[in-house]
Amino acid sequence: MSDTEESPFLDPALRKRAVKVKHVKRREKKSEKKKEERYKRHRQKQKHKDKWKHPERADVKDPASLPQCLGPGCVRAAQPTSKYCSDDCGMKLAANRIYEILPQRIQQWQQSPCIAEEHGKKLLERIRREQQSARTRLQEMERRFHELEAIIARAKQQAVREDEESNEGDSDDTDLQIFCVSCGHPINPRVALRHMERCYAKYESQTSFGSMYPTRIEGATRLFCDVYNPQSKTYCKRLQVLCPEHSRDPKVPADEVCGCPLVRDVFELTGEFCRLPKRQCNRHYCWEKLRRAEVDLERVRVWYKLDELFEQERNVRTAMTNRAGLLALMLHQTIQHDPLTTDLRSSADR
Repeated sequence: MSDTEESPFLDPALRKRAVKVKHVKRREKKSEKKKEERYKRHRQKQKHKDKWKHPERADVKDPASLPQCLGPGCVRAAQPTSKYCSDDCGMKLAANRIYEILPQRIQQWQQSPCIAEEHGKKLLERIRREQQSARTRLQEMERRFHELEAIIARAKQQAVREDEESNEGDSDDTDLQIFCVSCGHPINPRVALRHMERCYAKYESQTSFGSMYPTRIEGATRLFCDVYNPQSKTYCKRLQVLCPEHSRDPKVPADEVCGCPLVRDVFELTGEFCRLPKRQCNRHYCWEKLRRAEVDLERVRVWYKLDELFEQERNVRTAMTNRAGLLALMLHQTIQHDPLTTDLRSSADR
């Protein structure tokens, strides 16, 4: 009943059952074939692993089909995926090559000067000059830092003065309005600077700038905020005097003087200070914070420049050290076509 062609007069239900039995037998045969194929693949992989682990057992029946090991004095057959029968033969051949080729390469290296070495020395000299100028600039910025602190301390000792001469510059048109660059609201020009500074600090505090490591610079004071955030596990990397997230402006007492140094023709100092009360002075709002931030930002730039120069010096020294190393001498060679010429540099490089 398994073959429907031999029994054409069977009942349709019996014929359907016979077809189902036939399909089941075919599926069982296919599954058995798949199991046999998997077993054969597993056996082949196991044989390959055994040959790799034990090369002396590999292809014992037909050793002539494998190439001979390239190791010095070795007569064994090489591994199927290698030129050597073991790692020891490869190491012995490499050592023999080094002993044979390296002395000749060292002699060739010493006979003619290396142009890259000369360029490396010139580059090191230029980097050292830039480092020296950066250190000089850093000392100058440190001097400006202490001078600014002395000016701020001296300005706080000035007496408050309220007269018509001091307030004449604050009389502006009340109908004139300008728009804030941060929020876009119309504001009076008299309080524009105060409003823009507060509005900018409010929007700036919504963004965090952090690093995983605190700043450690010897001899540097008041650079980065470096307040640790346990949620993000980072240290704040804003300037300490400008960080709106972790530093608040102190409350100004009523009798505190503004003390901003007055200038003539934008840059020329007059030696006088603004004696308006700090709460009423809209022209010099937060002048101490802005002056300190200017000096600190320049100091940070110089420190970044020094760090970049140190990295360049390290890279050049590493390249000069590796240039005459074992690997470079074995892989590279300079061919002198003229035996009488020892200096291969051009006339411009000499």
